[in-house]
Amino acid sequence: MENFRFQIAEDMEDERIDKCVSLLIDSLSRSFIQKMIKEERVLVNGKPVKGSYRVKTDDEVAFELPESVEPDIEPENIPLDILYEDKDVIVVNKPKGMVVHPAAGHYSQTLVNALMYHCGKDLSGINGVMRPGIVHRIDRDTTGSLIVCKNDKAHREIAEQLKEHSVNRRYHAICHGVIKEDEGIIDKPIGRHPQERKKMAVNEKNGKSAVTHYRVLQRFRQYTYIECQLETGRTHQIRVHMASIGHPILGDEVYSNRKTPFKLQGQTLHAKTLGFVHPVSEEYIETDAPLPEYFQHLLQILD
Repeated sequence: MENFRFQIAEDMEDERIDKCVSLLIDSLSRSFIQKMIKEERVLVNGKPVKGSYRVKTDDEVAFELPESVEPDIEPENIPLDILYEDKDVIVVNKPKGMVVHPAAGHYSQTLVNALMYHCGKDLSGINGVMRPGIVHRIDRDTTGSLIVCKNDKAHREIAEQLKEHSVNRRYHAICHGVIKEDEGIIDKPIGRHPQERKKMAVNEKNGKSAVTHYRVLQRFRQYTYIECQLETGRTHQIRVHMASIGHPILGDEVYSNRKTPFKLQGQTLHAKTLGFVHPVSEEYIETDAPLPEYFQHLLQILD
């Protein structure tokens, strides 16, 4: 247990208790602090308070931070579709519905469980025991190419390429509506949705720079088949950007409220091409993940 105890200074007078604690200890999220307040773990002058409590000068705030217990993540014999592999990196074609790494509610059947079985201890440790080898992610219902690092040197090198936006990432998607232009660039900052914290949104005030290039591959009566190239890699970037120009991804249950006649499991989005400079040999490696069967079948129906 880690103990915190501090006295409220005059300049914090009348702040809400949760905001006050989050300002003093920026490593704790506001939602986590609110949970602790509900559980009566946060004491002001020796007594638990409600979340609406506003602090007074010289109030003494104290709480114990519970130790985080990370569950043991077990290797699982789950088949992997491997696009490229050597002693430093592995590129896999992630199937639909598979979560990349364990988190609350998903401690098994993730890509990490499968990688631990396949690679043994040969996975980078920079991201901790919950995310060994994971240097970037794609959404649960997005399919396609994902690079995983087998050692810390490879992890640092690939992370730097991702940071510099030099990794070549091209996605294929089917979106609602017929896009008139053959190609375009969406340059809109993305951040947390101001009201719905689990969603992302175009956020001019608090968002980070996000740029998506798109080009039309085929037009249908009510839909468009496109390729998107990421210049940046924000959470849900393609899904948010395409929705922002009135062409949400077909099947997207979060960023589209349009009905679809097709039985789909989430968005029709596939990470097709992944190109990077090898962290050791420095040669350019590019992989191509074939479109999943459901995606090919859908294109045939639309055609």
